[in-house]
Amino acid sequence: MSDKSNKLPEELQLFTSAHVKYIQSLDTRKDEYDYWLTEHLRLNGLYWGLTALHILGHPEALPRAETIDFVLSCQHENGGFGAAPGHDAHMLSTVSAVQILALVDAFDDLESRGKGKAQVGKYIANLQNRQTGTFAGDEWGEEDTRFLYGAFNALSLLGLLDLVDVDKAVDHIVSCANFDGGYGSGPGAESHASQIFTCVGALTIAGRKDLIDTDRLGRWLSERQVAGGGLNGRPEKKEDVCYSWWVLSSLEMIGKTHWIDRDSLIAFILSCQDPDRGGLSDRPGNMVDVWHTVFSITGLSILGYPGLQPVDEVYCLPKSTIERVLGR
Repeated sequence: MSDKSNKLPEELQLFTSAHVKYIQSLDTRKDEYDYWLTEHLRLNGLYWGLTALHILGHPEALPRAETIDFVLSCQHENGGFGAAPGHDAHMLSTVSAVQILALVDAFDDLESRGKGKAQVGKYIANLQNRQTGTFAGDEWGEEDTRFLYGAFNALSLLGLLDLVDVDKAVDHIVSCANFDGGYGSGPGAESHASQIFTCVGALTIAGRKDLIDTDRLGRWLSERQVAGGGLNGRPEKKEDVCYSWWVLSSLEMIGKTHWIDRDSLIAFILSCQDPDRGGLSDRPGNMVDVWHTVFSITGLSILGYPGLQPVDEVYCLPKSTIERVLGR
């Protein structure tokens, strides 16, 4: 049964208890082939699951001490974090590590038992191309606006954004803007909802939302809602529940969330649940995973679904975490 069975009709219930149990079960499946196939996402997956639990109001569902131990076991001498112990350091897993440590209030552990904030900041800063402002994901050099946003996210949480050339990075984001108001992964690349989130999020952290054509972007984002209520990532594509985060968070940052049909989107998200085993999938009836679970739940939070903790639309962390870390 849902936690809200007495208040809402069945089709509008969020099966909170089932989702909590699903997330708790993810690290108990070590006898399954898929567990080891996804080792390269282990630290990211911990961030997704832990964030979902906090938004659901169950932060205690994963043990804090073991969480901190695992995160620190993934850190390298250079300050960066790999996806799991023994994996190469990468921007994306480093960002997830910082987000997790912020979430469980463990920056003190990073200083006392890890390599410290300064070393993490140095690792991230060294991935910036000082000529172009862009960021690479790792030492091999692939560049993408995802890495730029990740750098801004983690460095601002650490209080170290001044280690990088923010103005150069902002100039690069501006060069990724398209005629439709959206942003791509690089200059001239097609507008895509997830890349828009990274660019709008980075501009928000940098305090440069004045550079966004909010009306044009809001129109493009609101047009991502299809007949069934769900959102897609670009024109002519099927809806996918993860865009309940990528599209909504961007709309929230530019003050245009009311431009989509809230009730039909809530109904679509809830239709993607597995009410028995927990978790949410990309579309109704498909296999659930923790990625779609967190971005469904954070989307519902932005939409004001009852019983959920407020999520910060820029950092994809609880607002209470951002208030504690950034003092706002």
